[in-house]
Amino acid sequence: MALTEGTANPRLYLQAQTRWRPIEIAFWLATLLPYALFPDYLSLASQIAIAGLFALSLDLILGYAGIVSLGHAAFFGIGAYTAGLVSKYGWGEPLTGLAIAAVAAGLIGYATSFVICRFRHLALIMLTLGFGLLLEELANSAGWLTGGVDGLQGIHTWKLFGYLPFDLYGRTAYAYALAVLFVLFVFARRLIHSPFGLSLRGIRENFVRMPAIGAPSRAHIRTIYTIAAAMAGIAGALLAQTTETVSLESLGFERSAEVVVMLVLGGAGRLYGGLVGVIVYMVARDQFSGIEPQYWYFWIGVLLVGVVTFLPNGILGGAAKLMSRRSRS
Repeated sequence: MALTEGTANPRLYLQAQTRWRPIEIAFWLATLLPYALFPDYLSLASQIAIAGLFALSLDLILGYAGIVSLGHAAFFGIGAYTAGLVSKYGWGEPLTGLAIAAVAAGLIGYATSFVICRFRHLALIMLTLGFGLLLEELANSAGWLTGGVDGLQGIHTWKLFGYLPFDLYGRTAYAYALAVLFVLFVFARRLIHSPFGLSLRGIRENFVRMPAIGAPSRAHIRTIYTIAAAMAGIAGALLAQTTETVSLESLGFERSAEVVVMLVLGGAGRLYGGLVGVIVYMVARDQFSGIEPQYWYFWIGVLLVGVVTFLPNGILGGAAKLMSRRSRS
């Protein structure tokens, strides 16, 4: 993002960006409405919050650093299986399960980042896709540990803080997922609106030239890739803890492609883009699958083609462009 909003001083610009706007406050207050307006859809709301965190983690590398990934579900699955296995073998405390899952996914992300930072564009797409497929097959072949195609069974999540059970209605699950999403969103927001975040955007625009002004491109990519992997692992752990099951689908290509679609719908490179895209996609999927159980993907395709055709920068990008036109007139 260029420094065009009232100042050419990067420090003042970043300070201005970190201020919370009324529309942001309204957005987060609106996330509490399902408790009052849609109590029967709290399970869906918790799934949306988890998917929102997953999309946010992808946005950090795709939207801001320009790292195109079709295997991001690998870290989601690592987090899910880690939290599930920890719970299955005797420790079902949710918060420590999240921390362990974040560490596991972050370590794998850090290890693979040394390869990721050396490639761009098509080679990067193939690398991330291959890594995701490889990990999915490893989980499938290690059925003695992961449950294979039958999924990981025997997960039992303890009560949150010792007295809030995860009920079938999703009341605790939604509050838990929403709280984790908000905390990590605040972290990501602060990260993006920092000198490091500006460096990431410079790397996205010109990977080669950034080292000339003192920004080590590869080191920055390794850092943000590790952070994004840990966040994706936390999202996977949330899913495992709130549903008490983990399947190979959590590692699959379909989940990786799905989160890319969500991000494209909302607008990559915009912190709220992934969240908006997730809401639109998952609500649309819920409604379309109810109308056409067998062919709901057709309507998702129509939605995606329409958004990309008429709003190439996503829903938020289109909204920003419309508001800019109105302010000029």
